[in-house]
Amino acid sequence: MDHLTEKFVDSKIIFEGNLLKVYSDTVELPNGKKTGREFIKHPGAIAVVPITKEGKIVLVRQFRYPIGKAILEIPAGKLDVGEEPDNCVLRELEEETGYVAHHIKKLRSVYTTPGFTDEVIHLYIADDLTVAKSHPDEDEFLDVEVYTKEQVKSMMQDGTINDAKSLIALLLAGI
Repeated sequence: MDHLTEKFVDSKIIFEGNLLKVYSDTVELPNGKKTGREFIKHPGAIAVVPITKEGKIVLVRQFRYPIGKAILEIPAGKLDVGEEPDNCVLRELEEETGYVAHHIKKLRSVYTTPGFTDEVIHLYIADDLTVAKSHPDEDEFLDVEVYTKEQVKSMMQDGTINDAKSLIALLLAGI
């Protein structure tokens, strides 16, 4: 696949924030010409389909600033530096929903949008949940909502749930 490979030439950080770094790289194309590539480095994330003992799905409704509205999605969060995804999923689930999972299963890891970021999100299913106390981050405001599988399927079909990570994980979980 060398005929598709772009070769790194140079890189510079053009923005560094609390969560993301934006790079402007120069690459050499397979035909020998040089061009620029801008992309975002991301620490990675998890997302989880939590299923209660009654077989209901736990979702969160959260305002997403880039799209200017609150949306319904599965709980998710970014990996802390050096944190393993299996630990992150347990932490984020409890922080966001107040549920503790006694069993998790990794469904798959996926690139979210490889055209402009290296973000990988690790998708999980969690069950055998018990209720604890949620403790979202101080800048995180969300509502925890619980639905039947039939309600979730309907919301996936009618566009109420339109977040890509949620749709993919719910489908992989067989919802």
